[in-house]
Amino acid sequence: MISLSLPSSPAKIPLPSPKPTNHPSRQKPPSSTTFKPQSSSLNSLKESLIHHLNVGHLQKAISTLDQMSQQGTRPDLITYSLLLKSCIRSHNYQLGHLVHHRLTRSGLELDSVILNSLISLYSKCGDWQQAHEIFETMGNKRDLVSWSALISCYANNEKEFEAIRAFLDMLECGFYPNEYCFTGVFRACSNKENISLGEIIFGFLLKTGYFESDLCVGCALIDMFAKGNDDLESAYKVFARMPERNVVTWTLMITRFQQLGFSRDAVVLFLDMVLSGYVPDKFTLSGVVSACAEMGSLSLGRQFHCLVMKSRLDLDVCVGCSLVDMYVKCVADGSVDDARKVFDRMPVHNVMSWTAIITGYVQRGGCDREAIELFLKMVQGQVKPNHFTFSSVLKACANLSDIWLGEQVYALVVKMRLASINCVGNSLISMYSRCGNMENARKAFDVLFEKNLVSYNTIVNAYAKSLNSEEAFELFNEIEDTGTGVDAFTFASLLSGASSIGAIGKGEQIHAQILKSGFKSNLHICNALISMYSRCGNIEAAFHVFNDMGDGNVISWTSMITGFAKHGFATRALETFHQMLEAGVSPNEVTYIAVLSACSHVGLISEGLKHFKSMKVEYGIVPRMEHYACVVDLLGRSGRLEEAMEFVNSMPFKADALVLRTFLGACRVHGNMDLGKHAAEMILEQDPHDPAAYILLSNLHASAGQWEEVNEIRKKMKERNLTKEAGCSWIEVENKVHKFYVGDTSHPQALEIYDELDQLALKIKELGYIPSTDFVLHDVEEEQKEQYLFHHSEKIAVAYGFISTSTSRPIRVFKNLRVCGDCHTAFKYFSIVRRKEIVLRDANRFHHFKDGTCSCNDYW
Repeated sequence: MISLSLPSSPAKIPLPSPKPTNHPSRQKPPSSTTFKPQSSSLNSLKESLIHHLNVGHLQKAISTLDQMSQQGTRPDLITYSLLLKSCIRSHNYQLGHLVHHRLTRSGLELDSVILNSLISLYSKCGDWQQAHEIFETMGNKRDLVSWSALISCYANNEKEFEAIRAFLDMLECGFYPNEYCFTGVFRACSNKENISLGEIIFGFLLKTGYFESDLCVGCALIDMFAKGNDDLESAYKVFARMPERNVVTWTLMITRFQQLGFSRDAVVLFLDMVLSGYVPDKFTLSGVVSACAEMGSLSLGRQFHCLVMKSRLDLDVCVGCSLVDMYVKCVADGSVDDARKVFDRMPVHNVMSWTAIITGYVQRGGCDREAIELFLKMVQGQVKPNHFTFSSVLKACANLSDIWLGEQVYALVVKMRLASINCVGNSLISMYSRCGNMENARKAFDVLFEKNLVSYNTIVNAYAKSLNSEEAFELFNEIEDTGTGVDAFTFASLLSGASSIGAIGKGEQIHAQILKSGFKSNLHICNALISMYSRCGNIEAAFHVFNDMGDGNVISWTSMITGFAKHGFATRALETFHQMLEAGVSPNEVTYIAVLSACSHVGLISEGLKHFKSMKVEYGIVPRMEHYACVVDLLGRSGRLEEAMEFVNSMPFKADALVLRTFLGACRVHGNMDLGKHAAEMILEQDPHDPAAYILLSNLHASAGQWEEVNEIRKKMKERNLTKEAGCSWIEVENKVHKFYVGDTSHPQALEIYDELDQLALKIKELGYIPSTDFVLHDVEEEQKEQYLFHHSEKIAVAYGFISTSTSRPIRVFKNLRVCGDCHTAFKYFSIVRRKEIVLRDANRFHHFKDGTCSCNDYW
């Protein structure tokens, strides 16, 4: 922390003695004796020129200058000095260049006043090279103003190193810095690279007396500490020590509090400002409204909106943008109506206001069409979108999975030469990946001119979600090779990739990297680790992470409850839920889905119904479709199908395909043809092209031996071009994932795998295993049905696990569909024969087979 007391040895900077006589900080105009007497005509033109400058008619002043030249009279340096300063004040740099050109042609010997004005001119218009050249030609005409102008020029044009070097050169030349020099050099030190130098110069400043006497120096110091080191404590000490403050200093301190996440302190400081008698301007109100947005405080935001209206600033575009953002972020139901009202009342829109409302609609969810309509209105008008606008619009296209529209938007991006900007490229990567086009997503990543960590995180996350963890891990190695560094999001995405395919070996490697990188205590990563270990079949490792993480949030608790539920450990899931409540953590909608699932997996019907009723009464959580689906599953698994159907009919809204498919699946398990047909009809009424309904109904008929009906359903599917998802299973061995399909012979060790299956079949039959041919949904002979059973993908994966692993660690196999009933029975025998635990994750839950039993107790 930086102390505002004088450092004991502040710096090794040469401290020159003040030389006000030789190097004045304020320049005197050249003596009138250096100019020749003027004619009355010339004096008249000069007076006319000065009059034009005084009333702001710069163009007329230039015309008068031309008139003077045409009459053969030469304007003096004072005239040119006044013209240059007027050009700078009016930001008319093009005319300033013209004045410089006329000055060069005049043949006058330029003094320091003119040269310093020229440095300022080129500094303001961003031409720091020209300013530097002018400074270099000055020689002994350089004075303190020259140095301060050059330092400010570098600082304002993002040449921080040059600004600091110029400051040190100035000291070596014997000049004593003034407030403008300090302001410029502190601006140059307002970043993490130069903050340490800024602290040294700060120690030097304390000796000069400028610290407590100049507002600009104080503001520059506040920015240096806040921007350079996120050190709001030192920034506030500077603010508190300032003997005089104005609206600018108050606004700066309020804004920095808000930008660094201390929104409540920003609001408190605003109240102090008002109580101190200062009248907030549009920038102050914009900052404090943004603080309300970050706090999520709608009531406070509305009060500030009232103050904005009383201050007659509600039509200002800057304040309007902040109000739009506040209403978007704070409205509890996610409505953008209030934000839209503010936007529509604004008489003038700029790119920020358009981007704010478009982004609001995108973030709202479900309003992506409206966002795109607004974008079209924007581009049809006079306001050009910027890279932030395009980033939001591409996100809207991704939400709609509209790749055609996304490519049209990107064509406009290319036309406006914004394609190389990272945030646009990152949104394009996300758009392609979410539309299922990973090839173009990778191309969009590869063509990025400069890849940052967000770029890598976006593509890594895209590969992880597309179940291509190999590419994700390769990119992780590339990130490390480039020295970009990784953050919590990178690790969370990689863990998600590992958990999606059950690659526990990869997950453990990432966990080791996390420990080395110092992210062990990061809450986001700990939650991802719990999910990874749980989804990869090692629930005890997940519980170990949960116990070691200290204070978790609702996501941590919910992840652990979900893990226990999916593994069939309902008692531990419910115990964890009660511990969560005792710890004072309120459950959310997802927590209750986990609790209801836990009850469903072990048949705790009364317990499940009790929790379903209590979620709204005790915690105000309105049940969503997913909660109703859990209750249908709870009743359906236990065979209470009529009661489940009554529950569906009593729902406050129409049951969707998720609920009805859950019920149809229960009818398939319990062989209830009538209710199954009814559920299938209800699904197909909503969506005639739902393949799951056809498949479940087909399986229901097949299990009853009704092959004509099966053929009829398959014919309908073929006519509608509907396909069944192919069943597949996979296993990770030595950090490589091996995938198998039904009857798969493509694996290099296929002969060994099927030899192992033959041996297993013989041994388990000796123990009493009888093949359950009812699970073969094909009209073939019994002997062929038995052969089909041993060609199921999950049996092939388990057999490969037996021949390729020698350790005592469990074999972990994953399947994309519900495990076959015969495979479930066979695996119990396999665990006896090979004396090894088998962990199987199917589409619904985990099964732990050990010593001839399954953790589900055959209730699944």
